[in-house]
Amino acid sequence: MKPVGYVRPATVEEAARAHAGDPEARYLGGGTNLVDLMKLGVETPGLLVDVSRLPLDTVEERPDGSLHLGATVRNSDLAAHPLVRDRYPVLSQALLAGASGQLRNMATTGGNLLQRTRCGYFQDTAKPCNKREPGTGCAARDGIHRDHAVLGHSPQCIATHPSDLAVALAALDASVELHGPDGDRTVPVTDFHRLPGDRPDRDTVLRHGELITAVTLPSGPAGLPSAYRKARDRASYAFALASVAAVLDVRDGVVRHAALAFGGLAHRPWRARHAEAELLGHAPDPERLTRALDAELEQAEPLRDNAFKVPLAHRVAHDVLTRLAAARA
Repeated sequence: MKPVGYVRPATVEEAARAHAGDPEARYLGGGTNLVDLMKLGVETPGLLVDVSRLPLDTVEERPDGSLHLGATVRNSDLAAHPLVRDRYPVLSQALLAGASGQLRNMATTGGNLLQRTRCGYFQDTAKPCNKREPGTGCAARDGIHRDHAVLGHSPQCIATHPSDLAVALAALDASVELHGPDGDRTVPVTDFHRLPGDRPDRDTVLRHGELITAVTLPSGPAGLPSAYRKARDRASYAFALASVAAVLDVRDGVVRHAALAFGGLAHRPWRARHAEAELLGHAPDPERLTRALDAELEQAEPLRDNAFKVPLAHRVAHDVLTRLAAARA
């Protein structure tokens, strides 16, 4: 059995120093993903840096109207927060779609963003996987890949990112606040996760030692139509085959703001910039919605067994956008 060290730092600075000082260190928050991967032998940390009791568990409104979400805020608390439910319903809906109540009571905002793929080959140490062991191959490409990526994948990896929260944050133009040995920096959530390229083992742009301290949501008016919809094999506790987070501002019959992100289709939440461009300045009628979604999903490169994801994502997004447009009609 491999020995594992454990420290519980009192400050963010102590946590970053402890993590940076050990190449095998991992941050431990709620543990809902990391502990499972340790049991499977996928993660074998030499040091656990427990950040669960750092003072990062508050939701605060800033003077500019933005919302500051601490990294250790539990998913259940965030989903139920009055300001989140009032201003960002897409975020609350995504969290409630994400897991069982027991897991939401443990899972944290930062940890949710750092989930690793649920690809069965990644989780099976007897199978080759470039994400787990670079250079060994991608068993999913010729194996079972019904649940895998249709957008942005590479010959090295076809895994998808499992987070529901991250998809909603992508549609909300959130930013991720980080602290590391070199100080603080802020990264747009749309740039936080990576496409696989030739380094699928790197899920995010995090540097070793860096810790997520918060997520910031830009100010938003109450009642702005937004929604999250998730298509999955069963109604409870299943990861997305395709999901959609959308924010749509329609005034005088014309789209003034559109933000759309897909989950379950790529290695990271997929911000649908082509679709958004097709919607802006136009009436959100069925034909325009179809044209916009076609413009986005024509980039898809489905594999042998997952081509169904493309029309599924199209139908789900079309329905969500239609309902949001009707809410402001």
